Amino acid sequence: MEFRKISQTDLAVSPIAFGGNVFGWTVDEKKSFEILDAFVDKGFNFIDTADTYSKWAPGNKGGESETIIGRWLKSRGNRDKLVIATKLGGDLGEGRKGLKAAYVKQAVEASLLRLQTDYIDLYQSHYDDPETSVEETITAFNDLIREGKVRYIGASNFEAGRIKASNEFARANHLNGYVSLQPLYNLYDRSKFENEYLPLVKEEQLSVLSYYALASGFLSGKYRSEEDLNKSVRGGGIKKYLDARGIAILEAMGKVAGETGASFVAIALAWQLHKPFITAPIASATSLAQLDELAAGAELKLTEGQIALLDKASAY
Repeated sequence: MEFRKISQTDLAVSPIAFGGNVFGWTVDEKKSFEILDAFVDKGFNFIDTADTYSKWAPGNKGGESETIIGRWLKSRGNRDKLVIATKLGGDLGEGRKGLKAAYVKQAVEASLLRLQTDYIDLYQSHYDDPETSVEETITAFNDLIREGKVRYIGASNFEAGRIKASNEFARANHLNGYVSLQPLYNLYDRSKFENEYLPLVKEEQLSVLSYYALASGFLSGKYRSEEDLNKSVRGGGIKKYLDARGIAILEAMGKVAGETGASFVAIALAWQLHKPFITAPIASATSLAQLDELAAGAELKLTEGQIALLDKASAY
């Protein structure tokens, strides 16, 4: 497996990051351990989560994903072989949200405790906090870096201008800025990233860790009509993709599948990995069979013609 460097760091990561949002939601702890074991056995080393995962599930309060990952790390004794990324800033209730310095210090301690580790490889701002200056947040993050609790920092769901302002402040004050961006990006959701973020990515030399790489499962190919939406708990979020462009994308993927024998999941991930600006898409699996499809995507080589076909079908 060809590992990739996160820009401006010494972190070498597998070409796919496992998305930990399913842990404690659609996957219980026992199954989570089984999937994580298989993920590592296949040679992958990159796991992404957040402190809010999976607060939205009935009975959950947030932190479930980090807790499961932490128990797994402790039981397997493999922390030093993995790159762990988590996020803060989302609303955990009781005023626990945002990017003010005091809360950054509080949030990291809670994540470290749940993850049962002394450090986080990549600590990411999950959502912007417009009420807090970028100067305050970047300074707080650098305090954590100096304390050894965080190695590098990244951003997700920020406006490009706020990321640029953050990094300009960091450079001017000899501090560490954001090294990565976690945006929504997949074959269907292309326009916002390519228009708003791609120029920034090139200018700031940011690594891109795309989320919803499979468009909430739409790009798996199992949702072809509204009747298919009840196939999973995520079906409701897929209806928006069932338009003419979405169907054209599935048809192009079907042609590539016929030529390669690969699954739609593998094709969706391989398409991203052929883009020079993508470091590692984030994708989840709730079964070992789904995990096999993710792994196949990391190895699948598409031809220039196949990439062009997918680019044309997904053009916006």
